[in-house]
Amino acid sequence: MKPADHAHALGVLRQARWLQGYAPTLAEALLAEGRLVRRAAGEWAQAEGDDRGGLFVVIAGVLHSYCAAPGDREVMIGLAEAGAVLGHATRFSGGPRLVTAVCVEPCILLELSEAALDRVAQRQAEIWRAIADFTYANMRSVLRMAAEVISLPPRQRIAARLLAAAQGRPPAATAHGPIVLRLSQELLGEMTGLSRKTVNLHLAALEMQGMIAVRYGAIGILRPDALAELADHRTPSA
Repeated sequence: MKPADHAHALGVLRQARWLQGYAPTLAEALLAEGRLVRRAAGEWAQAEGDDRGGLFVVIAGVLHSYCAAPGDREVMIGLAEAGAVLGHATRFSGGPRLVTAVCVEPCILLELSEAALDRVAQRQAEIWRAIADFTYANMRSVLRMAAEVISLPPRQRIAARLLAAAQGRPPAATAHGPIVLRLSQELLGEMTGLSRKTVNLHLAALEMQGMIAVRYGAIGILRPDALAELADHRTPSA
């Protein structure tokens, strides 16, 4: 591992939300026991149905997560950026991988096998608590997505999904400037259960209100507070 790669990976781990509140030595142990791997745009980091355990932590790049849907389709359910975790530890959950994760651009991932996690735990047992924390957070996110689809009208649903996609960012990444999500209108439609035409209509309205900025293949969040108010029904929507 090159010194520059090591330093960058360590910085990402220390900023990752799921490791906040833990000693810096936990990030160091994960990096020491893991393996940095590179994946090209379009490559899969994992596939739904794989029976291999262990975790991937995103160090650089963006991945989109998909799961199987009725009608032999795959739908996008989320995106993973620097600091996010993919996979699961069999200590907490058995069975095969639940989602397919595809690199949107060249990515660097920290691969942590089950054996590597066991070695980390021998020195720092709190790794299991950290894993339990993000496992719970992921479950809560999935339930929230289901609740949004069931209960929210289209514009509130879009606002809620944009905010959820931005939540995984480390604090330093969201402190200044717009939050840019590398997410197309078509994929946002998959995540919200709406047609592309409907998504485009509501994104245009949100942009006119100064809440977001729509770019090619990306959406910038300019006023997260206003989106939160909209998603929580504190302002009227079309």
